Amino acid sequence: MTDTPNDAATTPPADEFVAAAEALARGCVDVLPAGALARRLQHAADAGRPLRVKLGMDPTSPDVHLGHAVVLQRLRAFQDAGHVVVLIIGDYTARVGDPSGRSKSRPVVDGDQIDANARTYQEQAFRILDPERTEVRWNGEWLAKLTPLEMFRLMRGATVARVLERDDFQKRFTSNAPISILELLYPLLQGYDSVAVESDIEFGGTDQLFNLLMGRHLQPQYGQTPQLVITTPLLRGTDGVEKMSKSLGNYIGLDDDPNDVFGKVMSIPDELMPEWYRYAAGLTWDEAEAYVLGVEHGTVHPNHAKRTLARHVIERFHPRSVAQGAEERFDAQFKRNEVPEGIPELSIAAIPRTEAGLVFLPAVLVAAGWATSNGEGRRLIQGGAVRIDGTQVAASVLEIDPATLVGVVLQAGKRRFARIE
Repeated sequence: MTDTPNDAATTPPADEFVAAAEALARGCVDVLPAGALARRLQHAADAGRPLRVKLGMDPTSPDVHLGHAVVLQRLRAFQDAGHVVVLIIGDYTARVGDPSGRSKSRPVVDGDQIDANARTYQEQAFRILDPERTEVRWNGEWLAKLTPLEMFRLMRGATVARVLERDDFQKRFTSNAPISILELLYPLLQGYDSVAVESDIEFGGTDQLFNLLMGRHLQPQYGQTPQLVITTPLLRGTDGVEKMSKSLGNYIGLDDDPNDVFGKVMSIPDELMPEWYRYAAGLTWDEAEAYVLGVEHGTVHPNHAKRTLARHVIERFHPRSVAQGAEERFDAQFKRNEVPEGIPELSIAAIPRTEAGLVFLPAVLVAAGWATSNGEGRRLIQGGAVRIDGTQVAASVLEIDPATLVGVVLQAGKRRFARIE
């Protein structure tokens, strides 16, 4: 970069850039170095060029979910302000495995699956990002071409002590859990992405702070101005405890069926609503705060607030009419106990009979895909979760006459239905 801003300049930036920096970083956790964003914005305006704002995503699963949308929405704000987002699809780093927040090594993902996931990531990210102001790069472009000498230069850019500073490595090191050399290289490889694309700012979740700072550390060694680092909160999933994750099953995907989305949002704990209003509803900060304060002060009923939240989440990616339809179907199913339309059909012809010619009901739940074993199916029944035509199955009923099942609606929990053939 030929134009190198001085982030430590003593001259304060103009008020308009201070205000712009505050708006762009609203809701973020770390903005490092402190006060540098306003100066970087002013320098870019003076130089007549947009900032290059980087985000890296490793495609280890096929779905982009609302947790990813938190950072994508911040990137969209930079695009709307005239800057360029550099979306890096980590097709190469995904083969290494990001150790962030891990107590053990990540399992290796098949290369073909990574490539398929990468294409899906790009398509779904454009549901939030502006494609016209997005530069998509796959980091295999440069990482696959690094020669041994270039890799040696990269590795000289950081010490083992510095890499072991990261919290997850420290915990594994002190507990004698294995840490592969490949995992130690991951922060360097992600940092080199910033060098390759000449990043001005890099975004990531709070669990990525070490990796983002590594990019800032490496850039001066390649003659570049160190990037700014901005982190966003980790959205908690539908369980209200762990961060949203496909592996934990507590996520809402951008491509999920709107009817499922409405039901999932309605199932979240009430204490999760402020966080989701701010980071998942797609509202401005002031709009979100109005709902949050309304619930806190008792002027908005929590159920009304949650319904409104569910509609807003759906309306981010679908027309308003779709959100209204999802709410109507939710009420039909859970307020009026109506059976949803288009439920799957389940044949019990292939399920073995007992000597008395009866069907083992837990095996039917396994055949429906609602239980992974007869034991789990038995627990669903004994927990009162199973209904036949709306009537709860008694805990003692495990075997049933197949003739009484033909044409009935079998239900497990609130959302799983099947019509028996």
